[in-house]
Amino acid sequence: MMPALEENVSLRPYNTFGLDVRARYFARFASADELRQLLQLPAVRAADKLILGGGSNLLFTQDFAGVVLKNEIRGLHIVSEDGDSATALVRAGAGESWHGLVEYALDQGLSGIENLSLIPGTVGAAPLQNIGAYGAELRDTFDHLEAVAIATGESRVFTAGECGFGYRESVFKNVLKDQFVVTAVVLRLHRPVRPAGYAPNVRYGALAETLAELGIAGEPTPQDVSRAVVHIRRAKLPDPAEVGNAGSFFKNPELSQAKFDHLKSQYPDLPGYPVPGGVKVPAAWLIERAGWKGLRRGPGAGTHGVHDRQALVLVHHGGATGGELRQLAEEIISSVRQQFAVELHPEVNIL
Repeated sequence: MMPALEENVSLRPYNTFGLDVRARYFARFASADELRQLLQLPAVRAADKLILGGGSNLLFTQDFAGVVLKNEIRGLHIVSEDGDSATALVRAGAGESWHGLVEYALDQGLSGIENLSLIPGTVGAAPLQNIGAYGAELRDTFDHLEAVAIATGESRVFTAGECGFGYRESVFKNVLKDQFVVTAVVLRLHRPVRPAGYAPNVRYGALAETLAELGIAGEPTPQDVSRAVVHIRRAKLPDPAEVGNAGSFFKNPELSQAKFDHLKSQYPDLPGYPVPGGVKVPAAWLIERAGWKGLRRGPGAGTHGVHDRQALVLVHHGGATGGELRQLAEEIISSVRQQFAVELHPEVNIL
């Protein structure tokens, strides 16, 4: 049965900023075959296309004049297991929620993505920007993904090397942008085998501190790590169901060692984390130090601003436009540039 193609659809329920923009056309697909059927429709072929997952990494600044295709491909299962290496390949439909995949892995006794707990959005969006948090990234466990070419409808498999993963980057954000639709992701996860088989990733300072606060002593389990991550995220980040936001709006800038040392001499409390080729600096620290944390703009109590507990998050309280949020982001970028000579880049896709 051909998926329905709707016209003039509000996208407010489909973006976590809660912005009431509209799509000229809108359709859902629950399989690669349904996607191919939609891509063959003349109205779809001729229009600009936006593939939508959870809408948690988007800022709409205007109505979308093309067609929005909402990915609702489901399915979670273990493809194969290797007893010798205690690993398992897990395949997830691109329309599954990312946190749902994390919970499934933990329920199956598998580890590897517990540090990525509670990241909003869908599985299909995860490889596009190589999601990461608390010392882990998607590429750490990524095996391959399945995709459909928008132009031809042909299927293709991408290995980790072909995805070109970087810090919040992949080939799908640059040279292959808007050319493929991810339909499934396959991860290589691990079965913890004590005492030497499982090494929890608790290098991130706040994670180790939270485990201690939760009374978890000794070597934590994958479930313990996940619980600590969820605790941190819920304490620091606003729930999109309560206040519109897209999580971290900016990437953490990576500086040369010389640039970091120069700033450190001016701001002794500047945090920094070694990365290949330099030092990563928290964008939230720069934004807060520049005086933006907790800002509210707009009539009354404010329609939009910067979260009062996490300066990395722009929030929509209701009544603002995407253009106003974009203007705020641009002012923050300019302010940080002027004060620190550091360039911030949005992590959120601005349309």
